[in-house]
Amino acid sequence: MNHIKNDDGGGSRVIISVIGKDRVGIIAGVSGVLKDANVNILDISQTIMQDLFTMILVGDMTASSLDLAALKDRLNEQAEELGVRIDVQHEDVFRYMHRIQ
Repeated sequence: MNHIKNDDGGGSRVIISVIGKDRVGIIAGVSGVLKDANVNILDISQTIMQDLFTMILVGDMTASSLDLAALKDRLNEQAEELGVRIDVQHEDVFRYMHRIQ
């Protein structure tokens, strides 16, 4: 197994974003994949703007049975079933890409 970890203990976190047309089961579908992979949800925020569903969550992969690539594959399969887009990034990459200059 290839886990994403740093020596500081904080390197196993991922940022997952979900966007798409609102429908029943989106949160359940995403959280089910995370549960099956033993990814702990540390923080979650979701909102619906008109009929557009958006969610972002922080997950901890420390105890996960999957590496990041395998988790992305499983979430992409779920995204197709749900008709949404799911993006997954390691927290360090997310922070680097969204830093304020």
